[in-house]
Amino acid sequence: MRYTRLGSTGLEVSAISLGCMSFGQPDRGNHEWTLDEEASRDLIKRSLDAGVTFFDTANVYSDGSSEEITGRALRDFASRDEVVIATKVHGRMRPGPNGGGLSRKAIMTEIDHSLRRLGTDYVDLYQIHRWDHETPIEETLEALHDVVKAGKARYIGASSMHAWQFATALFTAERHGWTRFVSMQNHYNLLYREEEREMLPLCADQGIGVIPWSPLARGRLTRPWDEVTARTETDEFGRTLYHPADRVVVERVAEVAAARGVPAAQVALAWMHRNPLITAPIVGVTKARHLDDAVASLDVELTGEEVARLEEPYVPHAVAGFR
Repeated sequence: MRYTRLGSTGLEVSAISLGCMSFGQPDRGNHEWTLDEEASRDLIKRSLDAGVTFFDTANVYSDGSSEEITGRALRDFASRDEVVIATKVHGRMRPGPNGGGLSRKAIMTEIDHSLRRLGTDYVDLYQIHRWDHETPIEETLEALHDVVKAGKARYIGASSMHAWQFATALFTAERHGWTRFVSMQNHYNLLYREEEREMLPLCADQGIGVIPWSPLARGRLTRPWDEVTARTETDEFGRTLYHPADRVVVERVAEVAAARGVPAAQVALAWMHRNPLITAPIVGVTKARHLDDAVASLDVELTGEEVARLEEPYVPHAVAGFR
């Protein structure tokens, strides 16, 4: 395992972040394909043994059960001071007024619920899951600042949004002397590279750590294009992210992987690791080999010719992943 700093902060994180959306009670929330607690604990323990210290979840994942399972496992298998726990806020947790979003009321309520489910006094990174179009960014940022000052979060981060929105948030926090976002969790992989246009340059300029979600394009980069899985059959959101023209990129990944004699996942993640702007891709796993491939990808160094072959067939996409 390699370790690196999160953006311009002093926080050290593993170069692989374990995405915990895969862990949760299948009968809670919208993800029927998630692993139950026993299977989840095995993978969390295996990731710790491999040197992973960075764990990312969210309050909405499996209606809070992802936080519960992740929190219990980390308490049992790790020292709190040695792991970095990240969670997110924004999604709707209950019907009716104030059940979601980024108002001061929602943030103050949800941080306490997340801490209770995780079984910890603080999270290391508290992220806004999406932009809230109904709440002034000043209200959101001041509430997040107060969460940090109360000791309930060490750092704050953001997830998928337009670059102009992120720039507005960074400028607004600086103007008021509030805690600043230190990370961006965005949608980025070989099939979706629109973030290279504005968001990644902005993060480079501002010293922001980049921790992309879905670095394997929801598994599409790891298997033949037409292969069906339990997740692809139920993942309505995932169906909005990619289109048939992406098949060529998937085939190129498979070709490079076959020539090297390694799984496709290792090639797709190695492409991510070679970008100095990427701090740690967030990798979701449901099998031990998924984790093994993620760790092994750190030792795969692609040649310039291989990179050119992987990138050449890319087709521009409409902006996706912001909901």
